[in-house]
Amino acid sequence: MDRMWSPWRSAYVSGAKQREYPDDTSLFTALLHEERDAQNLILWRGDEVFVIMNRHPYNSGHLLVVPYREVEQYDALTTNEQQAVAAALDRCMGWAREALSPDGFNVGMNLGRAAGAGIPEHLHAHVLPRWNGDTNFMPATAETKVLPEDLQTTYDKLRAVMPPSARASTRPPSSTAE
Repeated sequence: MDRMWSPWRSAYVSGAKQREYPDDTSLFTALLHEERDAQNLILWRGDEVFVIMNRHPYNSGHLLVVPYREVEQYDALTTNEQQAVAAALDRCMGWAREALSPDGFNVGMNLGRAAGAGIPEHLHAHVLPRWNGDTNFMPATAETKVLPEDLQTTYDKLRAVMPPSARASTRPPSSTAE
């Protein structure tokens, strides 16, 4: 079996332990309360979940679906939250198909630090667009990930294909935002 290593990812995941945010909240909750969606790469806010771009993406268009409520395990979500995650995954793939034309997707969750979660206290689902031939030697030999465009350009492409009603950010209900 051949193995490819991504040593740059280890440093990022290890650094998650040192992060501290106001009121002992997760990074995601802290970004939500800043109300700076474009700067924080928040694409969409629903009733139970929101969508944010991964600032350290594996590929262009790497999106995260995050419930407002901070929970570590999938089975700790309410049925409504689980359904909202599923619906948001569908939305994300639709937006990415239209804006970025990927050949496929990786979709999933890393639950717990041992499973690769960089922010284990606040579960999130990954939507990772993939293209034929999108892997190369750079991460393995040069500890470098080459992305074809900057995050803001990808953000703008995704926002452009979203319906106007989805582009208007709304505050989450106060019962779930806390």
